[in-house]
Amino acid sequence: MSKNLKIFLGVSYLILLFLFLYYIFTVIEIERLDDFTYYKELQSDLSVFISANILINIFYFSIFAIIWIALLGFGTPILIISGILFGQIIGTLISVFSISMGALILYSIGNFFFRDIVKAVLERKFVKYIQLFQKNEFFYFFVYRFVGGLGVPFGLQNLIPILFGMKKLNYFLASLLGFIPGFFIINTIGAGLNSYISQADNFSMIELILSPEIYLPILMFLALMIFSLILKKKFFDDQYK
Repeated sequence: MSKNLKIFLGVSYLILLFLFLYYIFTVIEIERLDDFTYYKELQSDLSVFISANILINIFYFSIFAIIWIALLGFGTPILIISGILFGQIIGTLISVFSISMGALILYSIGNFFFRDIVKAVLERKFVKYIQLFQKNEFFYFFVYRFVGGLGVPFGLQNLIPILFGMKKLNYFLASLLGFIPGFFIINTIGAGLNSYISQADNFSMIELILSPEIYLPILMFLALMIFSLILKKKFFDDQYK
């Protein structure tokens, strides 16, 4: 592919990113973000809207999530929102698939346009892990996703496989499986937030944190973090003692 075509595609990507962000910030009433009544109104309206045609809305939200990850590269807002809109089970299924697909698109874009830059910036830091991924890219990338990407920000996590030329199918499937535990917990928090907003008359941080729908998944998340540290030590850190 010619250099001019690569430049054109890169500029097109930036334009799409700008238009996407512009749309997001025009549909949100920023001046009301500190008003709890706004969230109750929004929650009620969205609940009616989602229930009216659940399958179509799952499809649209999945497309939205894929574009979000492909353009912005971070997924926490998607996880929370999917839990709020669709509940912990359906929300988890949607977010696991959509974020895995969006991450694959981001990986493909990065591998095509920015391979040399990614290698120049990240190769030295992750050189000790490259041999592990090359030995069994699916298994180690699955663990990598499960443990949260070795402390690397999510956007960069998606680009690390550029260093060892991971197969796209393995990338997608390992992401799909590795994301499930953490995504389920965060979607559960989102579903808990939805329940709290629908039931509470006024916002109270203490009441929110002490509600079982919130503190139980937070405890699950802490347990997952501890287990992830154990896996990281066993499959990554201990390999280089």
